[in-house]
Amino acid sequence: MGILNSYNIGAQGMDAHAHRLDIHAKNIANIDTPNYVRKIPVLISKDDISFSGLMTYMKDTVINSGTIPYVGGGVVFNGVVEDTTPGDLIYKPGHPDADQNGYIRASNVDPLVDMADAQMSARAYEASMAIVNITKQMANRAVDMGKS
Repeated sequence: MGILNSYNIGAQGMDAHAHRLDIHAKNIANIDTPNYVRKIPVLISKDDISFSGLMTYMKDTVINSGTIPYVGGGVVFNGVVEDTTPGDLIYKPGHPDADQNGYIRASNVDPLVDMADAQMSARAYEASMAIVNITKQMANRAVDMGKS
């Protein structure tokens, strides 16, 4: 694995988890918004790391060239899906969003779930940032070694 690959993996992780953290913040901000549907971020692996994908990759590289393959890794943000759990019905006749019976649909956001997910996103962002910082330190040490 090259040094730029390490930077790229760390940067991709930071970008993906920043999107994830932003979505959880929006969910928390809309806890009291009627008819708001909780969004769930979707992250996917950049490479096909399934067993079938790895075997195909090895067939194409190891068997043909005789070298051990490098499987890149990394994660990317792939959008959001909506939580299908319905929010509670609240009786508020006269509310602009009320149906003909006077009920509004409350947000389906669970603040505890989104706070926990936001903390996990922040920790994953910090881990990705650590990858970038460690890679930078390694590059600086390599430059220092080259000077002597």
